[in-house]
Amino acid sequence: QVQVVESGGGLVQPGGSLRLSCATSGSIFSINAMGWYRQAPGKQRELVASITRGDNTNYADSVKGRFTISGDNAKNTVSLQMNSLEPEDTAGYYCNVQGVTTTLRSFDTWGQGTQVTVSS
Repeated sequence: QVQVVESGGGLVQPGGSLRLSCATSGSIFSINAMGWYRQAPGKQRELVASITRGDNTNYADSVKGRFTISGDNAKNTVSLQMNSLEPEDTAGYYCNVQGVTTTLRSFDTWGQGTQVTVSS
């Protein structure tokens, strides 16, 4: 069983910064990819940024140049540095982790989410 826990959300003024962190635990053999998604009220969950084991990254167009995803393969963690935040970035942010367990089963696990609110 794999657990995923996010932290670092909060209230920030427009133009401010926040750093989200995602920690994993459990019977992890390897991680193939980690990603951050967000979901605003009344909207579908969308990909914000993702990173593979080989450090290939992908960003939503709306956050390119403002957000940076980084991973630590040794610690099985991923972070999202968010700069120049805009009110439109307000959403619940969720970490997703895909990999293989120690019993060689694939897993695709979500965290419980952390709220980011950008408002003056």
